[in-house]
Amino acid sequence: MGNAYGFIEIEGVAAAADTLDIMCKTSDITFVTWERKLGGRLVTVIVQGNISAVKEAVEAAKTGAIKTPVASGTIASPHEEIIKLIEKSASRLK
Repeated sequence: MGNAYGFIEIEGVAAAADTLDIMCKTSDITFVTWERKLGGRLVTVIVQGNISAVKEAVEAAKTGAIKTPVASGTIASPHEEIIKLIEKSASRLK
């Protein structure tokens, strides 16, 4: 799919779902996993794709989400330890 990850951390599950919808509709990215912290009050959405698509998706989510994200970021060509960490997180969804 691509070798970049995008992250958006936002308050609330509904806002996270809205954010993911914006990201997927904006560019050719794939949902990887999500992490809920503090009982779902903070949710981190992780997507994957080529770096330009991931950057475009993250920027669209930052400007169009129903809440202002707490944090966001992209990682191009992530280190193998980052990939392992994300795969471990994603495996908990299955």
